[in-house]
Amino acid sequence: MPAVSAILVPYSSYLRIYEPLAAFPEPERAHWARYAKRDRTPTAQDELRRSLADLVPTPPVPVPVHESGDAFVTEVDGVVCVCPWRTRLRGWLALEELREQLPAPLLDAVLPPVVRGQAAADYERWREGNPDARPWIRTAVWQVPARWFALFSDDERLYEAGGTGAGSDGGGAAPVLRYRTPMVQARRRLARALKTLRDTMDDGPLIEGLVDVGRWLEEFHPRSLVELDYGGLVHALPESALAEDRSAADVAAAIAALRDGDGEGAGEAYGRLMERWRAVRERQFAN
Repeated sequence: MPAVSAILVPYSSYLRIYEPLAAFPEPERAHWARYAKRDRTPTAQDELRRSLADLVPTPPVPVPVHESGDAFVTEVDGVVCVCPWRTRLRGWLALEELREQLPAPLLDAVLPPVVRGQAAADYERWREGNPDARPWIRTAVWQVPARWFALFSDDERLYEAGGTGAGSDGGGAAPVLRYRTPMVQARRRLARALKTLRDTMDDGPLIEGLVDVGRWLEEFHPRSLVELDYGGLVHALPESALAEDRSAADVAAAIAALRDGDGEGAGEAYGRLMERWRAVRERQFAN
């Protein structure tokens, strides 16, 4: 593994699934079992640096030629769980999202049509042999989608302040802000939130987003671990803002208020959430 660069790469958040080794068929299970015994496994920053390095050549390489054999590793109650990167699959999915997010002239400048066309053709061929493939990681840029917070409770929040120099020149430990919960809890909270929203409001992006996340969660082992990681966003925000960020609590409060028929209370809680993340997104256009 190459040495970790002192340059920190912002500004994405991640929703990850860590599955127990038993969820993987052989020979993949054996691969991850060996992999988990390494002295050091890569971090999210390592993963992002590798993907960004592919965009440096001319023309850029938006999707790796070969699938990554790396994963994030953790242990849950003595059971090794892994979150495969699946960088190639996520690259194809990200390309599809770009078509919806960027104006055509800008997209053509970033990734020429011939490059995108080749990637799309490669993905089509790959999908024929892998119709059930899905990513273990979802990514959001300059935000944490509100629907992600519905999976967690405030007491599952972990915040660790950074060391000297964190968030500036990379010297010292970076801050950490994340949530982790068992899959069964994530599914239960999502189902309750979805029922409350459907009972109290019309269909819209929030409900559609929760349905999409719920379908994704159902693809994984019931004893998996679900993680929301602020990732590179910790380098875009003052530590005081990170320390005070209780977004999962705000989402839970808004849903509980709706369930109790307290529209005003729901609006106040959701307003706090929206104002916090509006301020974050505005930083994207600063300087």
